[in-house]
Amino acid sequence: MNRLIIIGAGGHGRVVADIAEKIGIYESICFLDDADLDKSGHYNVIGRVCDYTDYMQDFCFIVAIGHASIRKQIQAELEEKGARLATLIHPAAVLGSRVQIGQGSVVVAGAVIGPDVVIGKGVIVNTCSSVDHDCCIGDFSHISVGAHVAGTVSIGAESMIGAGAVISNNISICSKCVIGAGAVVVRNIDEQGTYIGVPAQKNN
Repeated sequence: MNRLIIIGAGGHGRVVADIAEKIGIYESICFLDDADLDKSGHYNVIGRVCDYTDYMQDFCFIVAIGHASIRKQIQAELEEKGARLATLIHPAAVLGSRVQIGQGSVVVAGAVIGPDVVIGKGVIVNTCSSVDHDCCIGDFSHISVGAHVAGTVSIGAESMIGAGAVISNNISICSKCVIGAGAVVVRNIDEQGTYIGVPAQKNN
């Protein structure tokens, strides 16, 4: 029986639930969340995050928490305990040939991923974003709504590409960077931090 538990019942969690519902293979979709034990739409919040061990035999899991380090921490614990992890791709996303997507990642409606792209684990490729050919997106990174990553770009782990941001082709971005909404990156970024503007500059 295909049963799914989503860890995190906030806005992103409801988006993930919608994807799971549209995929159509799950007979049951529930949430675990420390903040709200009532309801999240028409899906049950059945307990707190720490309760996941009670459901490991009958459910698979996905972590739907936007904060990269928290998402990483919870997914690592699930992996260590041997939980089954889901990877969810919206039916309205477009994937090119030979795309690799790691466990626990989510590809949302309208996203376009070009050929020969490698997406790490726990990554969010959000609504109407694009990742062009031959890119590598590090574990637990987030390509936000409407962001566009041109070809042959490497983005380090736990980085966030903000809404509407543009990454030019052949760019490398180190881990744990935040690219602000609407920023345009035209040079490699080798130092962790937050980058804003056109062209993107480190925000001191």
